[in-house]
Amino acid sequence: MAPSQTFVIVGASLAGAKAAETLRDEGFDGRIVLVGEEAVRPYERPPLSKAYLRGEVEFDAAAVHDAAFYDDRQIELRLATTVTAVVPERSEVELSTGERLAYDRLLLATGATPRRPPLPGVDLPGVHTLRTVADADRLRHAVSAAEPVVVIGAGWIGAEVAASARQLGAEVTVVELGSVPLERVLGTEVGAVYRDLHAEHGVRLRFGVGVESFAGSDRVEEVRLTDGTVLPAGVVVLGVGVTPRTELAQAAGIQIDDGVVTDEFLQTSVRNVFAAGDVASVRSPRYGRRIRLEHWSAALNQGPAAARNMLGRRIPYDKTPYFFSDQYDLGMEYRGWAPSFDEVVFRGDPAQHRFIAFWLQHGAVLAAMNANVWDQSDALETLVRSRQSVKASILADPEVDLASLARQPA
Repeated sequence: MAPSQTFVIVGASLAGAKAAETLRDEGFDGRIVLVGEEAVRPYERPPLSKAYLRGEVEFDAAAVHDAAFYDDRQIELRLATTVTAVVPERSEVELSTGERLAYDRLLLATGATPRRPPLPGVDLPGVHTLRTVADADRLRHAVSAAEPVVVIGAGWIGAEVAASARQLGAEVTVVELGSVPLERVLGTEVGAVYRDLHAEHGVRLRFGVGVESFAGSDRVEEVRLTDGTVLPAGVVVLGVGVTPRTELAQAAGIQIDDGVVTDEFLQTSVRNVFAAGDVASVRSPRYGRRIRLEHWSAALNQGPAAARNMLGRRIPYDKTPYFFSDQYDLGMEYRGWAPSFDEVVFRGDPAQHRFIAFWLQHGAVLAAMNANVWDQSDALETLVRSRQSVKASILADPEVDLASLARQPA
């Protein structure tokens, strides 16, 4: 790569920041411009619903790099700046400042935006979403100043915010259309563990019911459910999913399909344009289809992978999907991908909040989750990547060494 080349990264996010870091680590000595809408340097999002929301850590604990990193590595960090257009035919991006910036390679790490369902009253003050550090700051203040708190949706954001709000002392109700928290990803058996966990900590749970509207005079005061129930609410948190931010790509003629479509090298349908993180729908050589992951690990790993391929390395992205969550005293790690499964096997006692769960399809281990079990990560990674068939009775037996299962057929 010639020193005169310019690489532009749209999105001063975890994916974008790690891509910039990797470019320098891999020896790229050209110009790197990292453009971000927010006024603060890149940070990781998982603390926003957990320790940062509870006020237990400061911003620096969530930041990807220290404040001096970008100047030290000669990375131009353009904060509070929006990319308004990508123009592939001129290899340019247009900025909200009016500047046009030419690129030799472009990385789209534009992330996702929280969904706000089109319900009456959804724009009332006091109805929050959580995506940015500014959102977390507002929500922490709101939770401490007003209650009760009503959380709409029991996915990862909803469940983690509900736990943090309870730990801050708020009265919390969770409203969820499904039958248990996290049902879409974990299924009913493991979702029931989280249902019981929240109930044990005093969260009021309303399953199998939707929201009709939000009401209040000058701010939200009530949540009206589809079964006629009216819940008092000083704070509402919407945790009903996110939408990938594909507007720039779509306007530029880049292929879109539940995110920005890429091949296994993170390359989009347009030459010299790559994508990574929440916005990227990446062809997986392991699973033989495209997968878009809205998890920390995708941003952490895809940013560097895209950077190497921007440098012409041509290395397929083949990381095992991974995510983690901490709610109250239950920490967990999940690895693998199980969009459908026909059996869940437990090793250990879920009621004691210390167990491993396995998701199987036709006997093959597709995914595994270790909950408060921290010495089996490598064995579980190897087992999941092997996708081998293992008898349920063997998986459930704590006397059987998981590392040995991962090395040989069972």
